[in-house]
Amino acid sequence: MAGRRVIALALAAGFILAAPAAAQTVTVYSGLPLQGADRPHAVAIVRGIRLALAESGGRAGQFGVRYVSLDDSTAPAGSWTPLATSRTARRAAADHNTIAYIGDFNSGASAISIPILAERPIAQISPSNTANGLTVHEPAAGRGEPRKYYPLDIRNYVRLVPRDTYEGGAVSALMGRRGCRRAALVSDAEVYGESIAYGIRRFARRHSVRLVVRSRLDSDAPSLALLARRIRASRARCVAFAGITINGAVELFRRVHRVMPRALFFGGSGIAESGFTDPREGGVPASIGRRTRVVTEELAPGAYPPAGRAFFDRYARRYGGRAVDPWAIYGYEAMKLVLDGVAALGPLGSDRSALISQLFATRDRDSVLGRYSFDANGDTSLVELGAYRVTRGGLRFVSVVRPLG
Repeated sequence: MAGRRVIALALAAGFILAAPAAAQTVTVYSGLPLQGADRPHAVAIVRGIRLALAESGGRAGQFGVRYVSLDDSTAPAGSWTPLATSRTARRAAADHNTIAYIGDFNSGASAISIPILAERPIAQISPSNTANGLTVHEPAAGRGEPRKYYPLDIRNYVRLVPRDTYEGGAVSALMGRRGCRRAALVSDAEVYGESIAYGIRRFARRHSVRLVVRSRLDSDAPSLALLARRIRASRARCVAFAGITINGAVELFRRVHRVMPRALFFGGSGIAESGFTDPREGGVPASIGRRTRVVTEELAPGAYPPAGRAFFDRYARRYGGRAVDPWAIYGYEAMKLVLDGVAALGPLGSDRSALISQLFATRDRDSVLGRYSFDANGDTSLVELGAYRVTRGGLRFVSVVRPLG
């Protein structure tokens, strides 16, 4: 009764009693393949995202933050699909509280989600995309790339890993480090392979590597035998394959090894999987594996800076397990980037355009990945990659490799 009398007196006196303001909340979505072969990486990314949010107390400045994990894959496909990706992106785009989207894991999926989110526009951060055409028009980019992904001519997309050009550059750097003064370059002629091949060509001279053979792969056995003899005749000591395993990588290396048993072999993330590394799954035999080096975007946990190594310790304590998938750190940094951006904007933290501008203004950011900036295309300045050797049917980290020297 006393409370009612207070309200009545206040109204009689002409005062307005304001109700407590509702807490402001923004939503971050992720679109990742939670089914199929990439599920372990996607789960690690989601856990990294959740850890960043938990450490912030579920807040970014004056805003509460809600996180929604979506699946851009299907069980029958065992991977991302165009339809599932379109659905996840459209769901995020339809939510008026959406401030950012983390994804996709696969470059092909992002080619679908970017234009959907760019129409709003909503900030998009990929933890793992490498395709050149998403951000720049370099050799091997498709017709109209990247402009066709940004219908309003506004860039809303950034990525945390180096694009394919730098992966190819890292292959060149690794060949130079291994003493490959004369080398053969073989591409599978697909978009990824041609992008890696471009990077190898672009950086070869910087690392004192002369490409004495440049060829596209024909998986026909007689053609492979002829190519192997051509490589031997060129006096190349090393062979770089730009492409994916299923496009003839194993058989190419077998044919070359047969006529050049001391040859050294190199490849990118397209062969960083058990189908290439494990003889039990049709991969290369140990005699070739121990002479092979592979470059990938992710590093071993111990190769990240101190802040990164501390992250992996916290991650292991929270989720358990000895082996932590390195992709977890990219999910963590993606969410941290959003949280820090929203907080820095103060009352404008729910403004989508303001957050996009904030992301593209990132300069010399100290993070678990190291210090980095984004350029006008949305590409990171961090271009260090991991060098691995094939051992016991898998990959073992060797060192960090820098395409820029």
